[in-house]
Amino acid sequence: MEVALEILKYILPAAVVFAGVYFIMQNFMENEQRKLEIRYRSNNQSTVMPVRLQAYERVILYLERINLSNLVMRTYKNGMSARDLQSKMLQAIRSEYEHNMAQQLYISSKAWRMVKSAKEENIKVINSSYEQLNDDASGVELSQFILELVGKIDQLPSDVAIEALKREINYAF
Repeated sequence: MEVALEILKYILPAAVVFAGVYFIMQNFMENEQRKLEIRYRSNNQSTVMPVRLQAYERVILYLERINLSNLVMRTYKNGMSARDLQSKMLQAIRSEYEHNMAQQLYISSKAWRMVKSAKEENIKVINSSYEQLNDDASGVELSQFILELVGKIDQLPSDVAIEALKREINYAF
């Protein structure tokens, strides 16, 4: 029994010291891990932020380019038929969209859905405008029809999407 007490005299203080050192080291390691995570996030954020801003810029530029009045002015050429103008406008919308599809990685899903919705709405307006004209209509007639229609709409789909993107940028940054 006396031997057990002697051993306990040495083991008990060593166990207390070991437990104290263990908890101090565990706390220290957790703090160091948090510091590393904060440093990593900070470095990551400084790298990703400019890329995200550039993505927002590109998407807004896309929406401006597919804005119906801008699109009509950019794609119309003298002597075009309505069918040719419709085809050129649809081709411009789709090729611009394909060129900017990767930007969805950097913006929210909700904002990207609005971009897709704006694209689809513009395509619907172009197609329905073309369908309301005669088969032998000129590009001038189609462009006038679209521009008159645009003048009657309070907010174009691309304008709605741009406003949503601006709100998202202001909220995120």
